[in-house]
Amino acid sequence: MQQQKWDERYQARAFAYGKAPNVFFEEWLPKFTPGKLLMPADGEGRNGVFAATLGWQVTSVDLSAEGQTKALQLAGEQGVTLDYKVGDLGELDFAKETFDAIGLIYAHFDADKKTTYHQQLANCLKPGGIIILEAFSKAHLHFSALDPKVGGPKNKAMLYSTDEIAADFQGYEMLKLAEEEIELNEGLYHIGKGSVVRFVGRKPFKNE
Repeated sequence: MQQQKWDERYQARAFAYGKAPNVFFEEWLPKFTPGKLLMPADGEGRNGVFAATLGWQVTSVDLSAEGQTKALQLAGEQGVTLDYKVGDLGELDFAKETFDAIGLIYAHFDADKKTTYHQQLANCLKPGGIIILEAFSKAHLHFSALDPKVGGPKNKAMLYSTDEIAADFQGYEMLKLAEEEIELNEGLYHIGKGSVVRFVGRKPFKNE
């Protein structure tokens, strides 16, 4: 059902969330040395393509083949390449300690899979690797009820809290962890005021 939803959304000619990268991702990714980057739920590729223009070797993942088509189109426009895999994140087997960074931009998973997926992602991140996350907070339901154009899941259990993130990435160096109210202006489906959790964390080295 989720796959059908995203295929239908990404079939349109317009890019659902625009072609520009997420503002928080755009701010933080350039602070780190390019290497191998994993982008789960990369959709139409706006964030993965941005990373590739900075020299990152990007592996994008999404349920939607329509998203893949749009992402590869955008990559071609920008003169970069993505390794884009279509499938459920839980069924894709990435080698342990493969990636230098992981970008989780509005990667909202089913409630019973969130922590499992975060642990899976942590396992494939190298020691000293970086996670950059922005996602809707549990408080966002108030804003999406006031203005549906801001988007986001309607199931509170799929939304995030800072406590959940701190627990899922326990032991990480917290470069940033905060719940913030922001104005979104991303394509057609993220428009207006919302509440998000923003997290940048560094995986501990093995001797720490």
